[in-house]
Amino acid sequence: MNVNPLEIAQFDRFAGEWWNPDGDFRTLHALNPVRLGFVQAQLNLTDQRMLDVGCGGGIFTEALHTAGARVSGADLAPESLKAARAHALENGLVIDYLERSVEALSVDFPGQFDAITCMELLEHVPDPQSIIHACARLLKPGGWLFLSTINRTPMSFAQAIVGAEYVLNLLPRGTHHYGQLIRPSELAQGLRQAGFTPRSLSGLTYNPLTRRARLVQSVEVNYLLSAQLGPA
Repeated sequence: MNVNPLEIAQFDRFAGEWWNPDGDFRTLHALNPVRLGFVQAQLNLTDQRMLDVGCGGGIFTEALHTAGARVSGADLAPESLKAARAHALENGLVIDYLERSVEALSVDFPGQFDAITCMELLEHVPDPQSIIHACARLLKPGGWLFLSTINRTPMSFAQAIVGAEYVLNLLPRGTHHYGQLIRPSELAQGLRQAGFTPRSLSGLTYNPLTRRARLVQSVEVNYLLSAQLGPA
């Protein structure tokens, strides 16, 4: 399977923190509205059949559901999925959470989804291209793929790893590894190889003092990228 067991253990270790807005995943809570806005600017989510790949505790999955999508979440971290299911149940939300890889899902549900989101996952798997190809198989022709990841630059090392994990403690230490970070050009090339046409690229920044996130032009650290399945 396209998974690093140490990564699963890392996220399951902090599973109880997913829905604590002041806990280890507080940056994700701040990023959520901005990520959702990026998606909504390109796609009306009402009644769209969507899959949130690498959903973790369901923070972004629930946002998609609230925005009107018929969304399912997929992840391989069992404790994180327990947190996602419990929070959905507590809030009366009907969301299907699947403990399956996106590659396995692509075999059972080819061409079934209007859109897929994959936020902060590609930098955590051994083979990011396998995820992209699986998403291509899952999508309908013309379907949308929305990705969020981290650029591989000296700035991203300083901010996303040293600063966020070791200085400011915004994320658990060991969350990111520099060699697994992905440049936008590399990601765009991988998307084209899988049959996608890249559509939009935007930087994403977070201010730890104000605890607010926003879109920016610079993609030197965090960035969002959208693509559609099919030719330009």
